[in-house]
Amino acid sequence: MSKLTLDLILKSQGFGTRKWCRQLVSEGEVSIAGITITDPRTAFETSGLVFTLFGEEWIYREHVYIVLNKPADFECSRKPSHHPGVLTLLPEQFTWRDVQPVGRLDHDTTGMLLMSDDGAFIHAQSSPKRHIPKVYVATTHDPVTPGLVELLLAGVKLHDERAPLAAVSCRKLDAHRLEIVLEQGKYHQVKRMLAAAGNHCTALHRSAIGKLTLDALGLKEGEWCYLDEAQQALLAPGL
Repeated sequence: MSKLTLDLILKSQGFGTRKWCRQLVSEGEVSIAGITITDPRTAFETSGLVFTLFGEEWIYREHVYIVLNKPADFECSRKPSHHPGVLTLLPEQFTWRDVQPVGRLDHDTTGMLLMSDDGAFIHAQSSPKRHIPKVYVATTHDPVTPGLVELLLAGVKLHDERAPLAAVSCRKLDAHRLEIVLEQGKYHQVKRMLAAAGNHCTALHRSAIGKLTLDALGLKEGEWCYLDEAQQALLAPGL
């Protein structure tokens, strides 16, 4: 367990600069176990620490692991150019603690987006060597045919790839929707594979990563939640 002064605890949790956090404590805005703390140099064990700031309870987290049900027309960038960034959907302190998306979804793609301030977690989840399956539901311009599903399972050649790319699994959901599971995570992969197979993707939604599904989390579009250790384990089961 580690012990930190209260001003450093607040800073680490994304509540501003150390100077600002000292001021918050000095002005009596922070309490622990119902006791108002006014000395920012007071030290506390961080493990399991719960503190109240502006009347709201917060649990100390060394790192945050978040899943967001991303709506359309949000960019997965800390410096968005044409649409609002996904960080605007989260509390402001997550920007201060350098939370960032794990990989990217296109601005018009919806669904499961992981976010964290843990560099090792981001690298592990992004690494193609781990072969983490990601489940997408694609809406197509032309009807979904058995031939289209067969092509996606067999593999289609993209102009900038040496070898054909194939879906791990693919199945028709209805006349214009299919579920496709990929491991590679190439740029615009689902859209490009559908185009190479002679169809066009009109909408795309990521419904699961590994064995963790949005349905199980019960998140509506724009909602987010912390991931506990058991949920994190579902992201890459068996790895």
